[in-house]
Amino acid sequence: MSAHAPLPPLNARALLLALLITGIWGVNFIVIKWSVAEAPPLLVAALRFAVAALPAVFFVPRPQLPARLLWGYGLLVGVVQFGLLYLAIQLGMSAGLGSLLMQMQAFFTAILAARLLGERIQPWQAAGMTAAFGGMAVIGALSGGDLPLVSLILTLLAALGWAGSNLVVRASGGANMLSLVVWSALIPPIPLTLLAGLTGGWDAVGHTLTHRGWGFWAAILYMGVGNTVLGFGLWSVLIQRHGAARVAPLSLMVPVFGLIASALAYQEAFPPGKAIGALLVFAGLTLHVFGGRWWRPRPPPTS
Repeated sequence: MSAHAPLPPLNARALLLALLITGIWGVNFIVIKWSVAEAPPLLVAALRFAVAALPAVFFVPRPQLPARLLWGYGLLVGVVQFGLLYLAIQLGMSAGLGSLLMQMQAFFTAILAARLLGERIQPWQAAGMTAAFGGMAVIGALSGGDLPLVSLILTLLAALGWAGSNLVVRASGGANMLSLVVWSALIPPIPLTLLAGLTGGWDAVGHTLTHRGWGFWAAILYMGVGNTVLGFGLWSVLIQRHGAARVAPLSLMVPVFGLIASALAYQEAFPPGKAIGALLVFAGLTLHVFGGRWWRPRPPPTS
């Protein structure tokens, strides 16, 4: 196929595969919530990335990019994004709401790109940010015993780490994403394990490694292999075959699956105020992703 040949649209098989991946990613928040109740959250994150890296690094070629970008991506995704997310969920962030708030990375990415790369924020993106940050304000104002403010702040910082990793991906110049995900997964386990031992005690680390049952290790495999290697690998294939413009917007289904799974697993219900805040965030995300298709600038007045 020519490099300039148009990419085929999503067929039924590709769409079902995309929905399967987003379902895996959405359910992952339930798995995180269960696993961090069983073990120190930073250690769980470390194990997730250890499983994602090994033995895959022996079969996946190293990404062709500078070491500083590989380390930057590994630390931002592993330590900042998921380390803080796992802490936030242990401290009270619900699985469903966490899956939605992590999508704030789309706005943080646009803001960082505008600040650091000089990219222009489009009118529909600004409108989407306004709606989403308004929803965040509603959720923050209603935070109480069922949602500690610290868990909300940690989740937003995790989304900011995700946004930073997006800029690293842009700087990587089209490196193979599966290679980047697998090889960067070698980086987080050591700092995350050290932080887990220093903050939660080495006895807890040792007890987790020696006394957890098959259910815990199945959760680690789900997060490391299913969610990370398989999920990102198949997602990269879809983007290569059908284009990012067609595939990327489907990631909006992640919080949908996350909210449904959380409601089924934990009977999570949203009081009216938080439901309004969540709807504002999702509406802002939708406008941010699809607004460019709807926005039509007014033609200049004719004399």
